[in-house]
Amino acid sequence: MRFIFTGKNMSVEEGLKSRVSNKLSRLEKLVPDTAEVQVVFSAHKNVVTMEVSIPMHKRTLRAEATDADVSNCIDGVVDSLDKQVVKYKSRLRDRRRRNVATNDEILFIDTETPDDDASEINFIRTKKFAFKPMDAQEAVMEMELLNHSFYVFRNAHNDEVNVVYKRKDGEYGLIEPQ
Repeated sequence: MRFIFTGKNMSVEEGLKSRVSNKLSRLEKLVPDTAEVQVVFSAHKNVVTMEVSIPMHKRTLRAEATDADVSNCIDGVVDSLDKQVVKYKSRLRDRRRRNVATNDEILFIDTETPDDDASEINFIRTKKFAFKPMDAQEAVMEMELLNHSFYVFRNAHNDEVNVVYKRKDGEYGLIEPQ
């Protein structure tokens, strides 16, 4: 694994880099050797946020933790990533049995709510993800793996673009076009 460290409003020193590398090294047996692990530390007031992204074959594992203590952030992110990698690997075994086909692309856009005075919407980030036909159950698993609140996918049954989302009550919703 190759680590890329970034600090926002703080400097990432060698001691912190080595602690993170040592903690994340336990994932080496589960993550491909060529993976580039992106680690971003950001500080705001007395709180540190740590984000880790690991692009894998057609998927990205991502974890985030916020705490006043950097060690707690590291432990939280490593635990979350460990669970995600195990889930990902078990799903790969299941998927090989089902033999699912083709890939397409879709565009995800993350936005912040604009001020009431603003007349136009400013897009903060644009993301492109490869996706393939799947059923709603598999899309929910993928959404949970990415730790997102929604997931856009191509429905394998009718070849339409659908959205699954997590509701406030913990249940899931499905949006289908008419």
